[in-house]
Amino acid sequence: MQVQNLASSDQWDRVKNELRNELGEDVFSNWFGRVKHEETVGDSVHLSVPTRFLKNWIQNNYEKKLVGLWKRELDDINRIELTVRGALRPRQVNVKHPPKSITARRISGRTAPFGNPAQFGAANRSAAIPCLADTGDEAAAEFLSGAAVNPKLTFETFAEGSSNSLACAAVRQMAAGHEGTLEMLFIHSSTGIGKTHLLQAAAAEARKSGRRVAYLSAEFFMYHLVPALRTPAFPVLRQAMKSIDLLLVDDLQFLHGKQAHEEFGRTLEILMEAPSQIIMAADRMPDALGTLSGKVMQRVQTGEVVGIQATDYALRHDILRKRIAAARRTHPAFSVPEEVADYIARYVISSARDLEGALNRLFAHNQLTKQPVTMDLAEKTLHDLVRIGEPRTIKVEEIQQIVCKHFSVTKADLLSSCRARTLVRPRQIAMYIAKVVTGRSLPEIGRRFGNRDHTTVLHAVRKIEDMVTKDNVLAQEVELLKSLIQT
Repeated sequence: MQVQNLASSDQWDRVKNELRNELGEDVFSNWFGRVKHEETVGDSVHLSVPTRFLKNWIQNNYEKKLVGLWKRELDDINRIELTVRGALRPRQVNVKHPPKSITARRISGRTAPFGNPAQFGAANRSAAIPCLADTGDEAAAEFLSGAAVNPKLTFETFAEGSSNSLACAAVRQMAAGHEGTLEMLFIHSSTGIGKTHLLQAAAAEARKSGRRVAYLSAEFFMYHLVPALRTPAFPVLRQAMKSIDLLLVDDLQFLHGKQAHEEFGRTLEILMEAPSQIIMAADRMPDALGTLSGKVMQRVQTGEVVGIQATDYALRHDILRKRIAAARRTHPAFSVPEEVADYIARYVISSARDLEGALNRLFAHNQLTKQPVTMDLAEKTLHDLVRIGEPRTIKVEEIQQIVCKHFSVTKADLLSSCRARTLVRPRQIAMYIAKVVTGRSLPEIGRRFGNRDHTTVLHAVRKIEDMVTKDNVLAQEVELLKSLIQT
């Protein structure tokens, strides 16, 4: 049996390599990075995944491909059996929701219209919820209305590619509210790559189907919700919070101060009492935030944590195509030649926001001067956004090599478990630079440094971040290493 398991392990490694070659590294990591081979019995291969969402997605989209690849290893294989490791508890369906035609619900002995929260705009909040406003409980209405949502940020206008497909699929399923979908999703990425677009698209989609939604930015949470929790309106507000089907919290990294963190934790604990779904977004992994309470972290860990990677050329071009099409719906005469679109997609690479900013500049120039969009105009107008040449992909191994040479240590020493001071500092600096310049996740970096845990990498990053603010010599040394790596 042991020999059979070893053979199956080798076969699974070959299947994974084939998947990686066919799908590309980003898609493979998103969908198969956490799939484990459990056993091969008779004509079936048993695989396990961490969440029900991944199980359903792989069954619906990759089952036939998996069977085909396994048949190359074993002719008898006809089935793929997927199980969930530590299966999620099934999502409860709230059968107490009133029909769409009924727009009132009892809250703390009072009647207040819930209906579709999308109608509760800031301008007409008092008119939309007269009972709450009349009694001075505007806080509940404000919570249900939430932060401002851009009506243009929908799933239809979201450009999907290999770097964001997992996040997009998860958010779509949660917005639809199907039974058995995730209860908690945490999305992380650098700024301007699509987190806010996805969350606001989810808010719009869920509200269209009559679900009760609260979309909160960190700013809204700190300056509107937290103060309201300390007023006599708290009982009504608590009831409103417990009635939510889908909570969306954006830009968690901007939650500042111990009091805001504590209030945020208590708010989520209230929401956890109801069968609600929660999607949170930040510019870093949840472990790196330092703002989530123990209970909230436990809830995050039972859900799905998904990263959105930097956009590639194909995705940038698709984003531009969608934005140009949207502009032409209101201004049919607006036209962007293909060579200009290609130029922008190829060289405006910082973020999706910069792509949109570039297009907005060309649109404004076209509308104000009535001159057509040309390559000359694009080169003159967008010179500060353009970075000639695709950014070089920096590998962790390159960072290790340069750091080892600088500190006169071997790579074997750098990856070893030795805690000598002469090795700890170079190792921490290398981990810190890897996080800053590659954008790789903490677990990925940990694996490249002798299979270390992600918490070890996080400690190193925080340690060096703190030291460079206090030690100018170290700060200059780190900047020198970064410049050597990036050239």
